Amino acid sequence: MLTELSIRNIVLISELDLSFKDGLSVLTGETGAGKSILLDALGLSLGSRAEARLVRHGAAQAQVSAVFEATDNASVANLLADHGIDAEDDLILRRTLNADGKSRAFVNDAPVSVGLLRQLGGLLVEIQGQFDQQGLMDPATHRALLDAFGGLDGPAGKTRTAFSAWAAARDVLTEAEEAAQVSRQNQDYLRFAVEKLDALDAQDGEENALSTERALLRNAGRVAEAVESVAALLTGGGAEDLLGQAARKLEAAQDQTEGLFAEALAAVDRAAIETREAIDLLNRAAGQVDTSGERLEQVEERLFDLREAARRHGVEVEGLPALRASLSEQLSLIEHGEEHIAALRAAVADKRADYIRHADALAAARTRAAKRLDKAVNAELPPLKLEKAQFETAVQDLEELDWGPHGRNRVQFLVSTNPGTPAGPLGKIASGGERSRFLLALKVTLAERGGAPTLIFDEVDSGVGGATAAAVGDRLERLATEKQILVVTHSPQVAATGRFHWRVEKQAGSKTAKTAVAKLDKAERMEEIARMLSGATITEEARAAAARLLEEPAGR
Repeated sequence: MLTELSIRNIVLISELDLSFKDGLSVLTGETGAGKSILLDALGLSLGSRAEARLVRHGAAQAQVSAVFEATDNASVANLLADHGIDAEDDLILRRTLNADGKSRAFVNDAPVSVGLLRQLGGLLVEIQGQFDQQGLMDPATHRALLDAFGGLDGPAGKTRTAFSAWAAARDVLTEAEEAAQVSRQNQDYLRFAVEKLDALDAQDGEENALSTERALLRNAGRVAEAVESVAALLTGGGAEDLLGQAARKLEAAQDQTEGLFAEALAAVDRAAIETREAIDLLNRAAGQVDTSGERLEQVEERLFDLREAARRHGVEVEGLPALRASLSEQLSLIEHGEEHIAALRAAVADKRADYIRHADALAAARTRAAKRLDKAVNAELPPLKLEKAQFETAVQDLEELDWGPHGRNRVQFLVSTNPGTPAGPLGKIASGGERSRFLLALKVTLAERGGAPTLIFDEVDSGVGGATAAAVGDRLERLATEKQILVVTHSPQVAATGRFHWRVEKQAGSKTAKTAVAKLDKAERMEEIARMLSGATITEEARAAAARLLEEPAGR
């Protein structure tokens, strides 16, 4: 709820600090005193349009700060968390406005966009006026309000989930159909390309292996010469014979040395064995080296075929196996894709049917909730001098193209102000005063169903008096048990119902006028209500009537 409002240099207000509490607060004052300036200033802090005319004449900058208790508002907490703003304590919305019309917005002293300020403001405060087109006057809000009134979170959530599943299935089908269409257009090319790639049968890592082998084959002569020379060193009087001689001499000396040469003899034996293995490996390697040039020709031809295929398809040689798999998959999609697409179409049909089932259940629940809402609102209308009016919640079916996560319905609040006349949108059928009373009846009915914690009514009692004004005050008082209510009023009956009373007045200065706001005590309240009853000259009869209203406000 709103706890403090600080205003600097707004029109006729040079400096003003107000503190608010829960319950019903009323603001009264003569026409032109500046009550609308207070609402303009509050609206500025809530993200409404900034206009240079709001800056007090002669001031370089105006500023408004609004402090809220918002610790229990999950929507506000989530929005702040999304933007990395700490809100463990009070929430402070601040707006500065320069004389050139440029403004800046802050939340808890952190600079933010005006858009974020407006989002937060909408979650914290609703301002309902005769000519306001937001809140309940906006048909876009009616569906959510009906769902909240009917407690339809469950059916609405299932419908939202079913729509998401249906939409996802449609996306998969569309992608598959588009891919199949492209594939069909390239069918001849795909078949030819796959046949060629199948015949080529490129393998992973093949290019590197062939390049290594080619390098070896190109040096086959030198390799063979090296093998022969090394083999000659190891055999035929070379290392192999010498190791054999050494082993025989060590064996002959074994008996006379009592094992002194045992380890040396073992090492010589190992060396002889390793030498023989080396000779075998050299001979085997020599046998693998093709010195005729035939294998080199085969390797180079294979490399050429691989690289030519890669160039033709615009890929690296290493990408040929993956390309072959991809083109084969596309070709398979053509040859067997209809079965796959038919299965996807069946899945879409199943998801659509599931969505319709949940959306129909939601629509039926909305229809039942609409009847309860109509009954409750219409019961509020007669005391508000709207006894001939009727409120109607229209739940209408949408065309399939307009179906969405919120279901298959359009919800709109309609009214008729005279018997026999067709119902129409609230903003077009009702006059300004009637509209405010319709909004009040709706708010009273929806009080326990969410919405902003602070409601402001601007002259909701316009054009009514007596018992009707008392009924307005009674409903505002009832609404204040659920919400913080601020009401700007010219009605003494409404003013008397307030828990707190503020008087707005214009004071003439030596150079310029200024708007002042004073919180009234009981005696001051009686005097202000007496003024509202009798006008400029306050009579004793008016004071007595004011005292009676304060002692027992009409409608309680």
